Amino acid sequence: MHSQHHPIRGASWMLTAGLAFALVNSLAQIASIHFSIPSTTVALLQYGIALIVILPYLRTLGIRRSLRTSHFGWHALRVFLSVIGIQLWLWALAYPVPIWQGIALLMTSPLFATIGSGLFLKEKVGIARWAATLMGFVGAMIILEPWTDDFSWATLLPVGAAFFWACYSLMVKKLSVNDPPSTMVVYLLLLITPFNIMLALPDFTLPSNTTIWLVLFAAGCMTALAQWAVVKAYDSADASFVQPFDHAKLPLNVLAGWLVFGWVPPGRLWVGAVIIIASVAFITHWESKKNRR
Repeated sequence: MHSQHHPIRGASWMLTAGLAFALVNSLAQIASIHFSIPSTTVALLQYGIALIVILPYLRTLGIRRSLRTSHFGWHALRVFLSVIGIQLWLWALAYPVPIWQGIALLMTSPLFATIGSGLFLKEKVGIARWAATLMGFVGAMIILEPWTDDFSWATLLPVGAAFFWACYSLMVKKLSVNDPPSTMVVYLLLLITPFNIMLALPDFTLPSNTTIWLVLFAAGCMTALAQWAVVKAYDSADASFVQPFDHAKLPLNVLAGWLVFGWVPPGRLWVGAVIIIASVAFITHWESKKNRR
């Protein structure tokens, strides 16, 4: 149990993070679609600005103390997996994959994490959790509709991002046995920019328009706010209570996609999303029950 459980505060921070992520996604799509900025350049500038904005917060964590670890290689690999996820996600947004479809498919990440915890962390995954995971992927298939003529391989990019972010979260789980949360946050934010530079170099395009810079600056600020809000949410209340509020990002992103691009989701989105959310909620509940035992 969390030493200080403040439900309203925890829920408010998680909803703030969801709103910030929705704004980030719309701003990234504006930069990619309206201004033709490569997604790798968007990632580099967005996360570079976020790092500058969040530096005062990093200093409160104690950067030098947080950098102490005997698992630097694992932290570097963890951040690289996160960066691949970011690049696949921004590539999907630039394609463009409609935000309603992208976000719903991104929510399959905990399902990949369940598979990974059984295969790589050697955790016991019972029949109930396997069944919930399978149902979640059925929900994803309803949203993807790979059997129709309209199907595009680009719609699998968010699924790829979900897979790499699941690998990232499994490594966080493994490393958090030895290293504190501040070490996780500091290494993520410090290493993300060098990796983004490597990936952005081949087709780097420096924006020449003031409007683009304002869009990217806003995206960077919102990225910093989202990261900070997630940390604050888990710090304010029990993880099992806070986690369901993360699902609010789906309607928030659908609303943002409709307001900015006029994308209206079809009925199958809600059918697939309900199945995915129910599967993830069941797995989260199962995990928290197991931890209490």
